[in-house]
Amino acid sequence: MANIKSAEKRIKQTKVRTERNKARTSRFRSFLRKLEEAITAGDKSIAQTVFSETMSELHRAVKFGVIKKGTVNRKLSRMNTRVKAM
Repeated sequence: MANIKSAEKRIKQTKVRTERNKARTSRFRSFLRKLEEAITAGDKSIAQTVFSETMSELHRAVKFGVIKKGTVNRKLSRMNTRVKAM
């Protein structure tokens, strides 16, 4: 355990941020899972609706620094291609 007060504070902040980031990561993965299920179900209108929700959620994750912008762009590009191909 840290002896310096500022180090103790950093440990607390790290714990809080780690929990918050885990929740955000879990949330955008859930959206990706829903999109994957919608694509495999084969209904294009539902897939497009879920895609727009997923896109919004992934951009939100980028804003919070949970995932990198390039990763999100790559994932969305691939998913958009699959939705359009339906």
